[in-house]
Amino acid sequence: MRTPLLPALLAAASLAAADRHPISFDDLVAFHRVSDPQPSPDGKWIAHVVTDVDKAENRTDSDVWLVPTNGGEPRQLTRSPKHDRHPRWSPDGRHLVFESNRDGTFQLYVLALDGGEPRRITTLATEAGQPVWSPDGRNIAFVSAVFPEFSSLPAADSDKRNKDQQDAREKSKVKARVIDSLLYRHWDSWVDGKRQHLFVVPLTNGVPSGPPRDLTPGNRDAVPTSSTFDAGDEFAFSPDGSEIVHTVTPALAREEAWNTNHDLESINLATGERRQITRNPAADGLPRYSPDGKWLAYRAQARAGFEADRWELMVLDRRTGEAKSLTRDFDASVEGLDWAGSDTVVIQAEDRGTKRLYAVALAGGAPRPLTEGGAAGEARTLPNGTGIVFSRSFLSAPAELERVSLDGSANVRLTQLNDARLATLDLPRPETATVEGAGGTPVQLWILKPPGFDPSKKYPLVFWVHGGPQGAWMDSWSYRWNAETWAAQGYVLAMPNPRGSTGFGQRFTDEISHDWGGRVFGDLMASLAWVEKQPYVDTHRMAAAGASYGGYMMNWFQGHTDKFKTLVTHCGVYDFATMYGTTEELWFDEWEHGIPWENPDFEKWSPHKFAANFKTPNLVIHNELDFRVPIHQGLSLFTTLQRKGVPSRLLYFPDEGHWVNKPQNSELWHRTVFEWLAGYLKN
Repeated sequence: MRTPLLPALLAAASLAAADRHPISFDDLVAFHRVSDPQPSPDGKWIAHVVTDVDKAENRTDSDVWLVPTNGGEPRQLTRSPKHDRHPRWSPDGRHLVFESNRDGTFQLYVLALDGGEPRRITTLATEAGQPVWSPDGRNIAFVSAVFPEFSSLPAADSDKRNKDQQDAREKSKVKARVIDSLLYRHWDSWVDGKRQHLFVVPLTNGVPSGPPRDLTPGNRDAVPTSSTFDAGDEFAFSPDGSEIVHTVTPALAREEAWNTNHDLESINLATGERRQITRNPAADGLPRYSPDGKWLAYRAQARAGFEADRWELMVLDRRTGEAKSLTRDFDASVEGLDWAGSDTVVIQAEDRGTKRLYAVALAGGAPRPLTEGGAAGEARTLPNGTGIVFSRSFLSAPAELERVSLDGSANVRLTQLNDARLATLDLPRPETATVEGAGGTPVQLWILKPPGFDPSKKYPLVFWVHGGPQGAWMDSWSYRWNAETWAAQGYVLAMPNPRGSTGFGQRFTDEISHDWGGRVFGDLMASLAWVEKQPYVDTHRMAAAGASYGGYMMNWFQGHTDKFKTLVTHCGVYDFATMYGTTEELWFDEWEHGIPWENPDFEKWSPHKFAANFKTPNLVIHNELDFRVPIHQGLSLFTTLQRKGVPSRLLYFPDEGHWVNKPQNSELWHRTVFEWLAGYLKN
């Protein structure tokens, strides 16, 4: 298998080290963010999205681009100052549909490839997004979040009632909410009684020939509200365009916050008949028809209530209704899938700190790897299964588009939008090591050394703990926690993948549940002990940082180790009892810790119980719109630290959720973190 060298190494090879500089925040936000490759029906072009940061305006701008499938100069198709994204081809290749907020709200637009301006095809008060063209070219399906009580009315009446209700809420001086059930808010947004419904709008030659039709009226979401169960377009047309299959949320609305039972449902477009296809008590999702229409591929979990259970690749025989797993013996979780012809499915899955593409034969056999190294994703097959286009990033290079043949023998880069900037930067490659964790279990970790590393010197260490906790540090680029930007401050960065990490087998992932401060803490301390033995690490200047579960572990470190001179806690869990009562997705807490009034050990691993031991200086970061780990977790931690006289600082964002996404907010985040660390590691 041939794998291309890293673009950063290729570009930098011709420059002397003195001509390159460590990455800065301005460098980080100047990169073009390439995503969502979509091959044209004739296989000659790849539509994709390029997002750029406008720091002065504190926003991002996304546009649709084209690049030849065989490589060549990319061409920008849209130029609105807002978001043009989610491009999808018409079956004849003459048009692209995409979603855009260029006129204020997100609506669907159709662009003729032979010229002209995009034509808006929806005007819904509740907006429209995620367009997908039917194979017969007669319909575009899309998603809109509507008030379910109006969803059975005729299209014009329903839209008017939605608009009136929205307008009344916006104009009212009373901002109170009356709530009757969970899930009433999610991640960083209030649900406000709406449901995500699936619509179709009929078209002729790219022009609407009728009003949008709600295919899923009623008090139920037609696609997952949780990103945990969303791996892309969670609906698909049958090859003949006669039906749509989609991923529907749990049937009982009152159980949505603690029930993970997502199923597949089909909709007959002519009659409107809806039929449940799967009855697995755990989650099913991401349906995709085979090109010949004989099979329906999807992914499924086996254990109800467990969001991090292994996703298996399933195929359902549409003639018999029988389903079988193609990855039963593959100890990795399927994240994305696409058919390559009607006898092979291409999937993506994590593998020991990387993410790879695999080809899985319908006839059976072990998945065959197609890529190696980095983090590959968003895979889409070319017509007739002749190859796969995908995005891939590395820890030292942001994502670009690539093409690989189905046998993995040839790999070609299609875009090089970031090569010029990469050539000016000193971006070290990470090293990998494996240590003995708790009970002798192998634990992998990444080590990233600072630019200009001198092995004869000793460097301060920053020890990262990832979130999830069912997640992993991978050889991949990030715009939120960018390892290269931290290493550029002059630190050695250690990024361990302890118990609970994904990509190391399901048992390894499982072994953190009900044990948040147990074996995983042992794994982390074993990793730290290995790092401390490295001759280039100054063991008197060590800090630790983490977000979400990583933030939890910073709080656990507070009560259980004095190894670090300072800690950085971003949106971390602090008090299990109040976390359970205020977070939105209860299935997570209930699987990880149990139900408070049923489990006497519910708070066993809660950091707040060990506050008497807190003494390490701590930067606390928390955000008002974080509904996953609500704001009081960070405020309670900061209050405790201040009351005990522990040096501490609170960075609070009123307009951010679990992550800090706005460019100027991100700049402040980085500046505050780096100034805090320097005060303890450099002085």
